[in-house]
Amino acid sequence: MTIKINEIDKKVGMNIRLERVKRGLSQEALADMAEIARSTMGILERGEQSPSVQTVFKVANALNVDMYKLFLFED
Repeated sequence: MTIKINEIDKKVGMNIRLERVKRGLSQEALADMAEIARSTMGILERGEQSPSVQTVFKVANALNVDMYKLFLFED
């Protein structure tokens, strides 16, 4: 599978959104649980900004999911 570098942020954001929705959480609730700004959560889910490793770690912990799973992309 070949992924263009400019697609990675969008795919990570989509995975965050999918995991959040599975758990019935709002963006605001997940942001609070991950201790990041609510506006940042929206930016991450839309793939408008590359998250730091620390931010992905916080979000993964809040979602109770292994961090690497947010980087698994399907065709």
